[in-house]
Amino acid sequence: MDKLAAMRVFVEIVDRGSLTAAAEALGRSQPAVVRTLAALEAHLGIRLLRRTTRRMSLTPEGRDYLERCRRILADVDDAELAVGQNEAEPRGDLRITAPVQFGQLHMMSALSDFLARHEQVRVDLLLLDRVVDLVDEGIDLALRIGPLADSSMIAVRVGEVRRVVCASPALLDRIGVPDHPQALSKLPCIRLRNLSPTSAWPFREGGHDIAVRMGGRLSCNQIAAGVAACVEGVGFGQFLSYQVQQFISEKRLHRVLEAFEPEPLPVHLIYPGGRLVTTRLRALINALKDSLRNSEALG
Repeated sequence: MDKLAAMRVFVEIVDRGSLTAAAEALGRSQPAVVRTLAALEAHLGIRLLRRTTRRMSLTPEGRDYLERCRRILADVDDAELAVGQNEAEPRGDLRITAPVQFGQLHMMSALSDFLARHEQVRVDLLLLDRVVDLVDEGIDLALRIGPLADSSMIAVRVGEVRRVVCASPALLDRIGVPDHPQALSKLPCIRLRNLSPTSAWPFREGGHDIAVRMGGRLSCNQIAAGVAACVEGVGFGQFLSYQVQQFISEKRLHRVLEAFEPEPLPVHLIYPGGRLVTTRLRALINALKDSLRNSEALG
């Protein structure tokens, strides 16, 4: 059995999410992929994947083996590049993820420049408003906003964002500017379910964190919809600063209660520790780091 080839098949199955998709990506038949996986499991003496008619998931042993496979294959790919004296020119595939609106507003320019400079690199960008398991989903690099929970990840801080309360000029003209967060409990507010799972917004007063239950009748599961509603004067909204920066600059939204804003949230680029950082990943980290650290959105 070609162990490296079998590892690539296993990694492709996990990344693609199905045997059929992996077979198509590898240019092989599904039975051939199934046989390779079965032979690999037999050789290792463990079950790597749990498979049912509806879904497929990694076993604990499969999760550990997947991480080792990624590391080994990355090392092999980089070794081949170095032997071929091509290490100076990054090449190959990168899979990265970021929050939807942040990626749309603040990453596309840097990615465009990066791809123009490195014509041998392909980037698969996943914009998702959820926490992604980098190992399970085959992610090389992720942008995370907020405190980091996983100490096994290598983190590169690129800035910070604030949680800001905004309202349209028309709404403020109609009902006035609140002078304390508690006033929001009796004012129309827009709740974003992914930012505020409860109906309370965080603030800081006198060096202490406080939470204020807000009023209002509109809740949204999409940030862009919440921002649009705020611009239209439906109510006050609490957003991350980068989400409304353009509208504040254009004076279509005004920032209120600045003295009560909670502590800023850190923004990091993270990637799995304990593996070789490929030349392509290093180049992308440097490109995004330079771009984001100079961005007004993360000031």
